[in-house]
Amino acid sequence: MYEEEQRPDHGPLAGFTVGVTAARRADELGALLQRRGAAVLHAPALRIVPLADDSELLAATKEIVEQLPDIVVATTAIGFRGWVEAADGWGLGEELLARLSGVRILARGPKVKGAVRAAGLTEEWSPSSESMAEVLDRLLEEGVDGLRIAIQLHGEPLPGFVEALREGGAEVVGVPVYRWMPPEDITPVDRLLDATVARAVDAVTFTSAPAAASLLSRAKERGLLDEVLAALGHDVLSACVGPVTALPLQSSGIDTVQPERFRLGPLVQLLCQELPARARSFPVAGHRVEIRGHAVLVDGDLKPVPPAGMSLLRALSRRPGWVVARADLLRALPGSGRDEHAVETAMARLRAALGTPKLIQTVVKRGYRLALDPSAETKYADA
Repeated sequence: MYEEEQRPDHGPLAGFTVGVTAARRADELGALLQRRGAAVLHAPALRIVPLADDSELLAATKEIVEQLPDIVVATTAIGFRGWVEAADGWGLGEELLARLSGVRILARGPKVKGAVRAAGLTEEWSPSSESMAEVLDRLLEEGVDGLRIAIQLHGEPLPGFVEALREGGAEVVGVPVYRWMPPEDITPVDRLLDATVARAVDAVTFTSAPAAASLLSRAKERGLLDEVLAALGHDVLSACVGPVTALPLQSSGIDTVQPERFRLGPLVQLLCQELPARARSFPVAGHRVEIRGHAVLVDGDLKPVPPAGMSLLRALSRRPGWVVARADLLRALPGSGRDEHAVETAMARLRAALGTPKLIQTVVKRGYRLALDPSAETKYADA
C-alpha cells in the first residue's frame, strides 16, 4: 500500500517552480525558495535607480534643507538610511540631519524607528502595527491644515495617503528614495510571462506594487495581458508580500495570497502551505501519487518529469480512472502536431520517469488511464 507520510528527503516546495519578480533582495528570496526545494525563475520586473545618480532625490533633499517641513514621515528603514547616505555623498548629510533634528518625525514601525535613531534623530511617535493607515489616522486626528509634510517614499505607492493629507489642508512633499525603472534587459520578464501563460510556473511572487504593475504592463505591450490574467486567475498562484503590493493585481481582478507578517520569510512559508495544498493526490495502483508542477511524488519519492510527460499526466488526472483517448492526449501535448506516435513516445518517457509503469494503464485501441485504486473510483469519478 502507499505510504501516508511524505519522506523528509526533499523540501515542501520540491517539484514546484516559482517566479520571482523582485529586484532588491531577489537573491535572498530565491535562496529561501530553493532551500525548500523550489525551482526559481528569476525575472526582475524593475531596476532601482542608484541613489547617487538620482536627480529627483537630490532636488527633494535640497528643498527640505532650504524649506523645512513641519513633519517628516519615514516609511522604510532601508529607504531612510539610503536617503541619509546619499545626502552624505552630496555633501548635504550634516546639514540635512541638523535640519531634521528640529522636525517632528513619525516612523512607520520599529525597524524604521531604529534607522531614525541610528542617524542621531528621535522620532515623536511610531505605531507598533507598522501600518501606514495608523500613521494617517494619527495625523488627521491631530489636524494637518496648513502643515508642510515630507514623506520618504520607497518605490511603493501609498494609495489614498497623500490625497487624504492634501484634502486635510496639508502641503505634501515626496522624497522619492529608490525610484523604480523598467529593467534594462526585458528578456527574463518575457520568459516569465511566457512560462506563466504556458502554466510552466506554479506561483509568481511579488514584493512591490511597482513590480506587479510593471509585469502586467509588459504583458499588455506584448498582447498577452488577457492570457496572463487568465493564468494568474486560475492556475498560477499570485503571492504578495503585503496588501499594498497586491493592489495592481487585485485591481485587475486577480486574487492574491499574503502572509500575516509582511516579510520574505512568512511569504515563503505561505507558499510552503499553499502550493502543496493545491497539488492533486490520488491512490494509484497501490501507491500514493501527488502531481506537482514539474515533478511527481510517488509514495513520497520525488520523480522529476519532462514537460511533455507532465502534460499527459495532468490530462489523465482531470478524469482519474477514466480512459483518455490518444487524440485527446495528443491535443494536450504542446506543439506535437498530428502524429499520435508522439503520445506513445511521451508516455514511455513519463512511465520511465515515474519508475512505476503500472501507474498508467494502456487500454488497447482506446487510450490510457490512471490505474486508480478500486476503493477510490467512486470518489474521483466526477473529478
